[in-house]
Amino acid sequence: MTDLAQIERVLADYAWACDNGEWAGLAEVFDPEAELDSSTTGGPAGGRDEVVAWLEESLSQVAMIQHVVSNLQIDVGGDGVLPTGGYHQLRFARTGDRWRIRRLHEDNRWMQHVGAARAGEAE
Repeated sequence: MTDLAQIERVLADYAWACDNGEWAGLAEVFDPEAELDSSTTGGPAGGRDEVVAWLEESLSQVAMIQHVVSNLQIDVGGDGVLPTGGYHQLRFARTGDRWRIRRLHEDNRWMQHVGAARAGEAE
């Protein structure tokens, strides 16, 4: 149960860092050798530093961000609102006495630019 709680904490730290612009803290949730893929949202697929820099640049332009982390399945072994939905597929690794994200693939399924699209239309 300790591993499960620690992994859930890593996910909460990831969401908190993105939502609150804590970019140094965001980098710390990833393993130094992490493989990260944000290409479904127009971002890079690459290493920790590249993806965190892109997240900082792109998310800093968004007025409000709120991650909702739910339906966990953990196997231990611009202007306006931008509603999006999809999945994060993650792999974790223990480094020393803590867990970190080793692989993250963002699978964005929908995105709606409020103000840019008419109500009810998704892009």
